[in-house]
Amino acid sequence: MKGPLFYAKILLFGEYGIIKNSKGLSIPYNHYKGGLQIPDQPTNKQLNSHEQLVAFAAYLRKLDTDLIQFDWKRFEEDLSQMMYFESSIPQGYGVGSSGALVASIYEQYALDRITVLENLTPEKLSKLKEIFSVMESFFHGKSSGLDPLNSYLSIPILISSTKKIQTTGLPSQNPEGKGAVFLLDSGQIGETAPMVALFMENMKQEPFSRMMKEQFIQYTDNCIDAFLKGNFKSLYREVKQLSSLVLQNFSPMIPQQFISLWEKGIETNSYYLKLCGSGGGGYILGFTDDLEKAQQALTGHRLQVVYNF
Repeated sequence: MKGPLFYAKILLFGEYGIIKNSKGLSIPYNHYKGGLQIPDQPTNKQLNSHEQLVAFAAYLRKLDTDLIQFDWKRFEEDLSQMMYFESSIPQGYGVGSSGALVASIYEQYALDRITVLENLTPEKLSKLKEIFSVMESFFHGKSSGLDPLNSYLSIPILISSTKKIQTTGLPSQNPEGKGAVFLLDSGQIGETAPMVALFMENMKQEPFSRMMKEQFIQYTDNCIDAFLKGNFKSLYREVKQLSSLVLQNFSPMIPQQFISLWEKGIETNSYYLKLCGSGGGGYILGFTDDLEKAQQALTGHRLQVVYNF
């Protein structure tokens, strides 16, 4: 093992909106994790991971050295030993597989790195987010840097604007509570880059841009405020609004076979669905005030509970 494990993340709220200055709330998800390793006898899967690391290293070499510098001697020695990224985090599922990889490379090889033991001022968090944004762009074409930041710190992150981010606490879970936030497996991989490109193209259309500013960002901000205050009745009401808006305006990001399930949740009020990350596949995020009722309504689908309330 080369270094510590880094966990997956879930962006509870803020997908697409954080690109346009909405609030965002991202939490670690310890169910999945990954770390750098040196193999004894590399398998094909490990060799593929190693080749990706080699390509990533070549990309990092070209970055602005005023922003970040790496210990290339150590990095290249480890790569020569066929270092790879051992991970249980599913790729293309919106739970931060590349974010955990970026965090692990930064932790092992960045010079003058900001550590999790420091007093994490807003300035340091912004600096970390900027570094991670540039690093993770290798994988997605454009990255907010939030996934690696969350994975690196392993604590919830609240984004108040593109310039203001802070660590935050969450309301205590209620193991006896009927309500839950859950993941639903779409059964297909989603690709971030084309989804983000489609969103940026849509933003050039005035009606879509207005919807983002006047509705999407407002509902997202309301959801985050309600969640952090532990006001789950208000949260559930706001999530319904957000779910309906996403269904109307982000249908290309919703796997086709889930459109009817999305509609069913809104019509029956037994659960509400929203995008988990950029969409197009991977996980879908669900909210319910009655987990048993949601499980019955979603028979045939496995619900992975993330948070109980």
